[in-house]
Amino acid sequence: MSAAFEAAAAGYDRQFTDTVIGTLLRRAVWRRIDAHFAASARVLEMNCGTGEDAVHLARRGVRVLATDAAASMVALTAARAEREGLRERVEVAQLSWEQLDRLEQHGFDGVLSNFGGLNCVADIESIRKPLAQRLRPGAVAVLCLMGPLVPWEWLWFTLRGEPRKAWRRLARGGASWRGLRIRYPSIGRLRRSLAPEFEPLRVAAIGALVPPPYTESWSARHPGLLRLLDRWERRLETLPPLPWLADHYLLELRRRSSPV
Repeated sequence: MSAAFEAAAAGYDRQFTDTVIGTLLRRAVWRRIDAHFAASARVLEMNCGTGEDAVHLARRGVRVLATDAAASMVALTAARAEREGLRERVEVAQLSWEQLDRLEQHGFDGVLSNFGGLNCVADIESIRKPLAQRLRPGAVAVLCLMGPLVPWEWLWFTLRGEPRKAWRRLARGGASWRGLRIRYPSIGRLRRSLAPEFEPLRVAAIGALVPPPYTESWSARHPGLLRLLDRWERRLETLPPLPWLADHYLLELRRRSSPV
């Protein structure tokens, strides 16, 4: 898994973080993590990427253990935190979801996994207990995954004569990316995979009305429409069926005091 993201690290910010659409989608996630993670909270971030979320939380006084399977992503996160003068609040470690049981730290107040890290895990149920064991009872998990049903994607790639890309998320066993198998669990399947240790709190759309990042060139020519779509998505983000038809969905769960 790490090899795919080692290769992606150098261009990740240019291709997503610093784009107009990437900024809108990330701000939507920030609204929710800011609501859950107060200053002085201790948060575990999985698949931290280049550290944009870790630094955002650290600026607010949150202490973050930012982890990623790719060493280059971890290095970029550390460098970003250093530039911002936040290294005291951002600890970094190379760690994949599958290695979570090796993490010796426990008692985190929450966990964040943004923009599809869990889509790379073949068996999400296998990480349920290791994750729960590292969170205190009542801690909140904020998980942003790519969903299986994306009308924007169907339309965009069909009109471009690329039907295989249009329907790739529905392929049995997921889709291949840089030698990595990407899976697209539904909201219901993810909830079931994380029960009984976690109870669902909220689910929201991240990119249902707002188009996916690969439409950046089109969106740049229609800034007014993009702002309108973003405004309405934020108003309607939890309204069915939007979370089920989004490029990503944001599932928030609470660590139960004891499994049911």
